Amino acid sequence: MNKLLVIFLSVLLVGCGGSDSSDDSAANDVAECSRNDINSQLYCKLYADYLWYDELKTGVDPLAYSTPGAYLDQVVADRDRYSFVMTEQQYQDRYINAVFFGYGFATQRTDNNTALQVLYVYDAGSAAQRGLRRADKIIEIDGISVAEWLARLDAGTATNDDIYGPNEEGVVRQFVWRKPDNSERQADFVKGTVSTNTVMHRSVAQVGDKTVGYLVFNTFIELSETELEQAFSYFSQQNIDELVLDVRYNGGGLIRVANQLSSHIAFPKLQGNIFVKYRYNDKNTGKNSTVGFALGAGRTNLNLPRVFVLTTGGSCSSSELVINALSPFIDVVQIGETTCGKPVGQIPDRVGDFRLFAINFQTVNALDFGDYFDGLNPNCPVAASVTGDWGVSNDPLYAEALAYISSGSCTGVAVSGQSLQQQRLQEQVQPQWLRYNEQ
Repeated sequence: MNKLLVIFLSVLLVGCGGSDSSDDSAANDVAECSRNDINSQLYCKLYADYLWYDELKTGVDPLAYSTPGAYLDQVVADRDRYSFVMTEQQYQDRYINAVFFGYGFATQRTDNNTALQVLYVYDAGSAAQRGLRRADKIIEIDGISVAEWLARLDAGTATNDDIYGPNEEGVVRQFVWRKPDNSERQADFVKGTVSTNTVMHRSVAQVGDKTVGYLVFNTFIELSETELEQAFSYFSQQNIDELVLDVRYNGGGLIRVANQLSSHIAFPKLQGNIFVKYRYNDKNTGKNSTVGFALGAGRTNLNLPRVFVLTTGGSCSSSELVINALSPFIDVVQIGETTCGKPVGQIPDRVGDFRLFAINFQTVNALDFGDYFDGLNPNCPVAASVTGDWGVSNDPLYAEALAYISSGSCTGVAVSGQSLQQQRLQEQVQPQWLRYNEQ
């Protein structure tokens, strides 16, 4: 579906959008590089630049697979949960233009598959404009219960297009949803091109004598540069003493934006220090580099001694990079669930009419730590749940952060970190739009 794929998966983009490979000489000794079909050319790129090129499968016939995506799945390293391929048009729509086509909301199944609970909405979408909010539960679509729709979807007798309509301008579906107070609402949502705000929420709360900023940040894209500056300018005006950064659904994105976000938080303490080190395969050691903290497109910088970061298994790549990069220099208190585990990144590489997002490099922090393929574990393990709109006092993760600020330690609400880790390890890294059913 033609949606914004907001999970940039810690993509390193150069300038306005991506980097075509400039040197394939290292791959010229494989037979695929002498062939012109798309799958062979894809393998040729992998052999040159893939971080785990020495673990690529051999003997897989490129002509036996009808799509680059199907072929890629067969040849990548067993450890690779991240690489993918998309069409060039999808790349332009999802990464460069920063829009997607739909109603502008994301959900997860709930209540024994009888409802879809809203996780977030985009401000410019039809759904938000007609009153849908986080924590609402969609119970009926176009006169058919969600329970029935999901049963058909699982049985293979219905598709997402049947439920939500085709990707055409002006498609209308009638939605019925239940608010947290159990009142019901009904409205027609209209499909269209939706611009995606990446700052979902910002607010300030008073905890004792401390002013606490709360920032919900959903993805790292070019638009984020402006939105982050606006958010931190607001926090500066409010003279916040503490910051709670919520990246529970943030699947990653532009590393330069992760640097900007980190620098906004505590630049006087970070200036002149290492933000990230890039480590490529042994064919590309000349690309290894070190990047210092920098505000980039930002201007406002705070000088906070610590930051609270709210995470789940959906917190991936650039979200994890912020935690790992800041940890040597300020106190980072992670609250929630273990992150996805992606200390690696991709440079989108054009192959014919497709873009290959293969793992090209690993990232490490100033202390050379970057081995968190099993995820970053929280200081205060708390199971995430949706209890209301952003900033409600009974949200388990946000409430734990406020309690920590008040008491100086994790509370008894924190659950076993081992159970959360075991649950997370069973999951595969998925694109954000797929993981959260963006429509």
